[in-house]
Amino acid sequence: MRQLVLIPSFNSGPKLGETVRAARERWPEVWVVVDGSTDGSGEALLAEATGGPAATGLRVLVLPENRGKGAAVLHGLREAAAAGFTHALTMDADGQHPAERIPAFMAASRADPGAMVLGLPVFGPEAPALRVRGRRVSNWWAGLETGWAGIGDSLCGFRVYPIAPLLAAMGGTRWMRRFDFDPEAAVRLSWRGVRAVNLPAPVRYLSAAEGGVSHFRYLRDNALLTWMHTRLALGALLRLPVLLRRRRLGRRVPPPASPAAATRP
Repeated sequence: MRQLVLIPSFNSGPKLGETVRAARERWPEVWVVVDGSTDGSGEALLAEATGGPAATGLRVLVLPENRGKGAAVLHGLREAAAAGFTHALTMDADGQHPAERIPAFMAASRADPGAMVLGLPVFGPEAPALRVRGRRVSNWWAGLETGWAGIGDSLCGFRVYPIAPLLAAMGGTRWMRRFDFDPEAAVRLSWRGVRAVNLPAPVRYLSAAEGGVSHFRYLRDNALLTWMHTRLALGALLRLPVLLRRRRLGRRVPPPASPAAATRP
């Protein structure tokens, strides 16, 4: 196994540098995909990546225009696979995800190389209630679409993927290129028989005063998720015999009664 940390970034400001430094303190190989950023954060990181021996293990890939989170991750995965890496831990560039949990997630991946290691978000009191409630609905649908395959949280981007099956899943669809990447990746990998291992991960919602940057747009991104779950639910119908067979073999967990009954990790 060869594992790296992969960080997609679009206009993340100074938090990008802080996130990369925190990740590099915990893991030797950290790659960043600058997704058409226009705020200068990509240029600053590029200068750091060419700074001699101190930059060993840091690689910065630059896309000329913004293509979306999934497209940025896909670009990084292809380059990583070509370089011989087998697993990638993805994390957001905005400081939300816990760099201190990188070693534990990598260790869980090494213990079960065929699995995806998914972050179970542990929210602080600053987490927007609307965002927290909304993800319960997405989690319920992801459970339904996979026959309750054990996906603890469909939206958390702090996770370790086995690269080869994820590239195969993304190569088979034109979707998964923007904000819909994280939930669809978990569902499609589950369809391919990739097990889910869930580990807790504290998630912070930083204020603007703390340097927090959010590109989430409530109407636009929820419409994208609604369309995504519609497609995946139809796809699940085609795979229903396989999902039911896996359920009978005891590989699935009981579903919540309804989206409203899904509990926060």
